[in-house]
Amino acid sequence: MRSWERPAARVTAVGLAVVLCLAAPTLGGAQPPDPGDYSEARYRLEELRGVMVPMRDGVRLSVDIYRPDAPGRFPGILALTPYDNTRIGQREAARWYGSRGYVVVLADDRGRFDSEGVWDPFGDLHQEDGYDLVEWIAAQPWCNGRVGMIGGSYLGWTQWWTASAAPPSLKAIAPEVAPPDHFENAPYQNGVLAGWIMDWGARMSGRTFQTVDEGPYTGWTNTRAEDFRHTPYVTLNESRGLRSAPWFETWIRQNRSSDPYWKGIAYQGKEHWSRMTVPSLAITGWFDANYPGSPMNYMGMKEHGATPEARRPTLIIGPWTHGRYVREAAGIDYGPEADFDFKEYAARWFDHFLKGVENEVESDPAVYVFVMGENAWHAEDDWPLPATRWTRYYLSSGGGANSLKGDGVLGTSPPAAEGYDTYLYDPLSPTRDPFFGRPGHNGHIDGAVDARLPALGDEVLVYETPVLAEAVEVTGPIEARLYASTSARDTDWMVRLVDVRPDGYAAFLADGVMRARNRDPEDEGRFNGAELSTIRPGEVYEYTIRFWRGTGNLFRVGHRIRIEISSSYYPYYLPNLNTGHDNVGLARAEDAVVAEQRVYHGGEYTSHVVLPVIPRRR
Repeated sequence: MRSWERPAARVTAVGLAVVLCLAAPTLGGAQPPDPGDYSEARYRLEELRGVMVPMRDGVRLSVDIYRPDAPGRFPGILALTPYDNTRIGQREAARWYGSRGYVVVLADDRGRFDSEGVWDPFGDLHQEDGYDLVEWIAAQPWCNGRVGMIGGSYLGWTQWWTASAAPPSLKAIAPEVAPPDHFENAPYQNGVLAGWIMDWGARMSGRTFQTVDEGPYTGWTNTRAEDFRHTPYVTLNESRGLRSAPWFETWIRQNRSSDPYWKGIAYQGKEHWSRMTVPSLAITGWFDANYPGSPMNYMGMKEHGATPEARRPTLIIGPWTHGRYVREAAGIDYGPEADFDFKEYAARWFDHFLKGVENEVESDPAVYVFVMGENAWHAEDDWPLPATRWTRYYLSSGGGANSLKGDGVLGTSPPAAEGYDTYLYDPLSPTRDPFFGRPGHNGHIDGAVDARLPALGDEVLVYETPVLAEAVEVTGPIEARLYASTSARDTDWMVRLVDVRPDGYAAFLADGVMRARNRDPEDEGRFNGAELSTIRPGEVYEYTIRFWRGTGNLFRVGHRIRIEISSSYYPYYLPNLNTGHDNVGLARAEDAVVAEQRVYHGGEYTSHVVLPVIPRRR
């Protein structure tokens, strides 16, 4: 889906003049997602390994089958994975569902592990393979003809890709932490190349995680920031001693969402959602690196799904990191209700849609959100929340908002005077993110980590409210409107939301990024010409930056709301070298340009962020 294709319900700053004045509707009640009753474990299992299933082109995929050792036909559940279908966690999940009367099929993706064919993470055969596997399962004598899908992260992608092909026997999907299309999250976010997805690409560069010397690649834990300093980015995998992967070079060379490689695997947008017939149960976390896929798919399916069941999706968002539904993240304990077993909730879901059990699952609330700071779940009717008051918080300063020692101010009234703040962005000395190098770090965001250290330098602008006399709940999508100029021909803009506690701890919550050349995604075709693919140095442009993650956070009394602006956050994002070259992935470090950046506020250039403020719940 191209970044401007949003369901009509999505409210942006364009409509704020109207929505800011609307009265808030009734608020959702405090209520956690309760799985209720679901099928008991009552079956012993028969387990079959390495069954080869032919696809329509003759390539055979390897599947392991976990089925009840009992007569009769049972619903099927498919997980299609590039991570080895014998992994312990996947086997445990298969046995858990299997013992409850499902036949679970764990399939290796094309070209991975025991499956035949050529591996390409985003090749255009994934939809066909998912379709063929679903229909193969439905045709087996042990299946009742109804099939669901499970799995997280990349396995969430495989569910949505399969659903977009609309296999007749697919009746429900439960995608966990599923990413969106590839220019909304990974490997690009509004044109900015994500460093963490480079690690993932390295790990996936062989059939079974090999390096060139056939040894295992353990990049999740031993990556050095220096690895990402290698330029040009197109040879990054080669520089790290990893097996050749032609698709990696394609990622770098085809760096627009309109390029054929990315269009071939796209699953979002009206033309795709409108083909999907299945109900969806999606879960994600406020700190999930693949966060945007779940709320985007919720809105898209509600608006465009092909059946009434498809247009009634369910969305669960908790205080979690990538696929870890536990009470603690980054050392912060969100309480016992943050512990959550998704399998239990999904089992009740599958009982209804695959077994026909009348358990009122379709009467459950459509949305559950966990509000941090309050540490409570809330059941809601929709996303964004119906009670949202879209509130502008304006940037202002005396011209010295640089670093934590600066004079930047954040407030709900436009500044009386015109002004701007200036900083220098050196691509060879980027602002460091607070995640890299933390114990157990695996390329994802670790939670609400203390973000003070990156804001100590003058290359970061800091704007914050006075100490709050009343609590402010911010739950929903976030957007920034910046008026900015640069001395370079291309650059990046990054905006972050932070909760500052009375003791100074600066809890990182969410961020948005944009490459200057991607400032006008509503007319992406204009970027095909070299002249319009760059910006004019010194000219003020308007940048509307949708944060790729929302938040659900109560800024408590005594806290401050902080906004930070910079042009790098390394190595989570790989630096823009500011060259203005049409393909920045081919630029070299020696070409890097130091840029003078200006962010304007006041007068006609009222830079601001739009926060989804929720009236205090009773």
